[in-house]
Amino acid sequence: MKYAKGRLHRAKAAVGVLLAASVTLTACGGDPSGSAAEKPAKSSGASGPSGTSAKPVEDPVVVTYDGGLYVLDGRTLKVAEDIPLKGFNRVNPAGDDRHVMVSTTTGFQVMDAVGRRLTDVEFKGPEPGHVVHHAGRTVLFSDGTGEVTVFDPKDLGDTRPETETYDSAAPHHGVAVRLANGELVTTLGTEEERVGITVLDAGREEITRSEKCPGVHGEATAEGEAVVIGCEDGVLVYKDGAIKKVDSPTAYGRIGNQAGSDESPVVLGDYKKDQDAELERPEQISLIDTGSGEMRLVDIGTSYTFRSLARGPHGEALVLGTDGKIHVIDPETGRTTKRISALGAWQEPLDWQQPRPALFVRDHTAYVSDPSSKELVSFDIESGERLASVRLPQPPNEVSGVKGH
Repeated sequence: MKYAKGRLHRAKAAVGVLLAASVTLTACGGDPSGSAAEKPAKSSGASGPSGTSAKPVEDPVVVTYDGGLYVLDGRTLKVAEDIPLKGFNRVNPAGDDRHVMVSTTTGFQVMDAVGRRLTDVEFKGPEPGHVVHHAGRTVLFSDGTGEVTVFDPKDLGDTRPETETYDSAAPHHGVAVRLANGELVTTLGTEEERVGITVLDAGREEITRSEKCPGVHGEATAEGEAVVIGCEDGVLVYKDGAIKKVDSPTAYGRIGNQAGSDESPVVLGDYKKDQDAELERPEQISLIDTGSGEMRLVDIGTSYTFRSLARGPHGEALVLGTDGKIHVIDPETGRTTKRISALGAWQEPLDWQQPRPALFVRDHTAYVSDPSSKELVSFDIESGERLASVRLPQPPNEVSGVKGH
């Protein structure tokens, strides 16, 4: 079906107010190995233990599990707080050195990870989707409404920051990114079909659009602020006011998850080519050069999942394979330069919400979760040295953290 162009809505600015209702949660606990004499602090998620101000957590990492969130010290991996939270929750960096965004059943809730607590600040909206931080702004996309919310993460705290919002023509599973010059790149689609992107100027008037991107999904930015958006037959690249299509080398070549770096013009993407597979376990990755407009496919000899892709501090392409290794790849040549043994071999579950190993990278440190052993392990990317580990009370699912210093 042809996508019907909807009326572009003007962005609207509003100053949020402190949400009155806090989240009521049930406490639980457990014994993480490696600190047998200490239990993770029990928390309602709204204040420090015993109603006092909680001790700040150093470079916090946040891990989801079925029924809650763990807040860990990013260096020692000691569990500082166990925050029960019902439902399937997701976590993303909020864009500053203190907060993470928690996607819940009702919207995006702000967590003070350093203060190890959920705040009362929430960006309400059904089906909270992608969280993107770029050029000093964080952008939220609510799939259930199509609303895009933009704010400065430096304004996060115990009150809702000033926001700018933009209404997509129709609700859909989408994503948006705000560029340094104020432009907004955001997806086009409906609940039935996703077709491409539109680019809006700082006044939210359309500059350009492309509807040549079936199944549009995911985004990444590269060196020079090139924006890459995934399609079922390649990617769209927006740079310097123009959109270019980079086609997949196969008729069906879906790129739905990407990882970019300001240190490299090349974006790392996944690559699926079996349109009829119930669950394809790909063994090729894509490397999209935003300068030349070329795509390279690299066979890494193992499968991986959507939580397997990341970038290193110097732009290295990192892939956590089902062989249990972090594959360190030169994005310019596609050559694997190193393999870091992180965990045992594993297989992706059929249900995407079920726990599977995840890779989260901050600066020079890679964090890898292992649901089968209930462990989280950290590594130095350059040396491959194992830095710390912890055994958690519950199997970890998603892993994220603050932006870092």
